[in-house]
Parts: sequence; structure tokens; C-alpha cells
Amino acid sequence: MKDQNKIPYKIYLEEKEMPKQYYNVKADMKKKPAPLLNPVSFKPMTAEELGKVFCDELVKQELDDTTAYIDIPQEIIDFYKMYRPAPLVRAYCLEEKLGTPAKIYYKFEGNNTSGSHKLNSAIAQAYYAKKQGLKGVTTETGAGQWGTALSMACAYLGLDCNVYMVKVSYEQKPFRREVMRTYGAKVTPSPSTTTQVGRKILEQHPGTTGSLGCAISEAVEAAVTRDGYRYVLGSVLSQVLLHQSIIGLETKTAMDKYGIKPDIIIGCAGGGSNLGGLISPFMGEKLRGEADYRFIAVEPASCPSLTRGKYAYDYCDTGMVCPLQKMYTLGSGFIPSANHAGGLRYHGMSSVLSELYDQGLMEARSVGQTEVFKAAEEFARVEGILPAPESSHAIKAAMDEAIKCKETGEEKTILFGLTGTGYFDLKAYENYNNGTMTDYVPTDMELQEGFESLPKVPECI
Repeated sequence: MKDQNKIPYKIYLEEKEMPKQYYNVKADMKKKPAPLLNPVSFKPMTAEELGKVFCDELVKQELDDTTAYIDIPQEIIDFYKMYRPAPLVRAYCLEEKLGTPAKIYYKFEGNNTSGSHKLNSAIAQAYYAKKQGLKGVTTETGAGQWGTALSMACAYLGLDCNVYMVKVSYEQKPFRREVMRTYGAKVTPSPSTTTQVGRKILEQHPGTTGSLGCAISEAVEAAVTRDGYRYVLGSVLSQVLLHQSIIGLETKTAMDKYGIKPDIIIGCAGGGSNLGGLISPFMGEKLRGEADYRFIAVEPASCPSLTRGKYAYDYCDTGMVCPLQKMYTLGSGFIPSANHAGGLRYHGMSSVLSELYDQGLMEARSVGQTEVFKAAEEFARVEGILPAPESSHAIKAAMDEAIKCKETGEEKTILFGLTGTGYFDLKAYENYNNGTMTDYVPTDMELQEGFESLPKVPECI
């Protein structure tokens, strides 16, 4: 076994070393992400308009592109102490298995009941809702990690929680649904007949298995039509990347403590919360010219927004009621194949990450789900953690990069984000183990259907 006596298997920070501020990468971006637009007027959204949907403090964070560091309220820090600091793990066993000279590290975010990094933002958003005196919040969830995390946060703070869960996941992942209900959340399969937009989608697409875009539309409608409620989102928005920066800040502090500098930083990419949170402080160094890193976003081949999408303004939801965001997108009407089991199923990418990618500061690649689950199984057998399918996209890319190092003899240091555990995803693992899992890659013609629905935004914007 390699130099395990020099670097511990797990690097834990002391409680006093936990971040006290979030880092806002937009502050260091010379070219800022394009503004959110009103879906009717196509003019930049004002704080007043956004305040009808989101909590007041979250609106301020969403629109702030100049403040580099934002204080974390003590109440949130106290909650974080239940499961943070999260460990940075040296993957000695995986290195040995691959026979690579590369050093592999992963930041593990699964040490909480929600099983993922999503709790980092869930508690922050729930806290601001509670502080504003609201009764409750509404949201969407795909595979269920975000809904689980938000239900935990709302239970802790005594808030009502209404979750619209993508129908195919609601049916495939009943145990994650039941965890939400155990924490007091009301969970509705989406699209549903409980909202006007849900009924419209069902009328237009009978028998649809749903998408995050559908669920977002329903959750927003449920929030804006009820007094004392606001909508919260688990990914994509700048405010979420801000809260998730605690991942990268802890990681960088741990690496600096042992004199470790990653050459390659890898994250799975759906809407962007984990990837953005992990890379933010490192990207900040790159933007300021203080250091250089190679960043790789890994997405599913069945939902390839970065690698095959268009960089354009698009609706954030299928019902076309949310603000427009400039992002790499497949079109708001895009619905991933029903056989897609690996999460990361949102039709677009965070505007922050989209802008960084468009500037050439970040790479992207897509991978098929059978090779993702193969990598997940190999990782579980040597590292002892059953990874979430989402995380396994990053594992696949990290293993590929480590094998390249074996072929070239380069001793690179690879860091990836292990977003959580896969113990509620065993149906997908069963399909893989039974040999019934298949890959689906949308055709250019199928993607073109989504692109044709992109809104015609004036070029002057």
C-alpha cells in the first residue's frame, strides 16, 4: 500500500476550522452570468418580483455578484455541526486496485440521514424561510435527495414542507419518499392533478413519467397561490451554489493543511449544486490568477446539457412560469428516458457554471449509465461505500483519469466529490446486476425538438 503513513485515510477538520462564511464565486468572475429574465417582459427580474417566489434573504444572495464572502448565521453553523466537517478521504484502496501512480481524494458528503450534500443548502433555505415568518415551503425533487434533505430541515425548524417528486422516481424509489414522509413532508408525484400547470402537462403529455421541469412548475404554482409560502430549489440557482461552497471551502482547508494541491477536480453535473460547491474556492483562485486547476463536469449521456445543449436563455421549468435563465440547456420540455436511473436529470445547467464553461474555464464529458454503475460497483468493493448513482459519474471520470496516469506514468493528484450514498437506489443497482439496465442516448432529432421550444429573447439582452 502506498504512502498511507504520510497522509491519513480520512482527513477531518476540527470544529473550529469549519467555514464561517460562504464563498460567492461570482464576485471574482470578470464576466458575470447573465441576469434572470421576467418570462413575460424579458426584462431582468427585480428583487420585488423574485420576492414573490423566493425568501427575501435568498433573493439578496441570488442577485449579489460582488460580495465575495457572506457570513453563515450561527444557527446554521450549529446545525452543520451535527454532520460537518465532512471527511476528505484518500482513496488508497482504489489507487492500489487501479495500479495508478495518481493520488485520488474524495470529499464524502453522505454522513447524514439525507444521504447527500443537499442538506447544506436545505437548512440554509429553511432557516431564512423561518426567519421571515413563513408557514412553509414548496419544492421539487428528482431522485429524492433534495426532498429528503429539505424535509429534515423543515422538521427541525417546524416548517410545513410540500414536495413534488418526479413521478418515475416516486415510483422507482419508494423508500426515499417514505423518509420524506417520516420527516413530515407531503409528497406528491409530478405531474399531478393538484395544480393547474400539472393538469395542463398531463393533458398535453398523457402518461408522462415527469421531469424536474414539470415538478418545478407545480412547486412554484403551489407556493405563489398560498399565503405564507415560498418556493425553494435544490440546485441550479446561484444561492444554492453559494451554500454548497462549504464543501469546497472545507476541502481546500483540509488539503492546505497537508500541503496537497489537486491537479484535476471532478464533479457530477446535473443542475450544478455539488459541482459548483466543490470547485468554487479553487475556481476563485484560478479566476484571480493565483493557481491553476483542471475542472471536469461529468453528466449523463441521456441528459447531456453541457456537452450537447445550447447556451441560450430558457425557461427553468416545463410550465414556463419561472424566470428565464441563460444556461446550457436541452429545452424546458426535455424529459429524460424513463430508463434513466442515475439522477442528474435537469434539462439545464447553473448559469454560473454555464458561463464558466462557455469561457473555457471548465471541461465537460458525458457517460452512459451502465459504465457509471460498473464504476460504482468497483468503487464500492474496494472503498467500502455504496455510492449514489449521481456521485458515480464523478467516480467513473476519476478512475479514467487515474488509468491515464498509469499509462503515462504521471503522478497527478485527483479530487472528486462523492455527493452521497446509494442505499435508496438499490432498484437501479438490481437492474444493473441483473443485466437489464440499458443505455439511452437521445438522437439529434430528439434534442432538436427541445431546442425549437427555446424562447425568442431579444438579442439586446
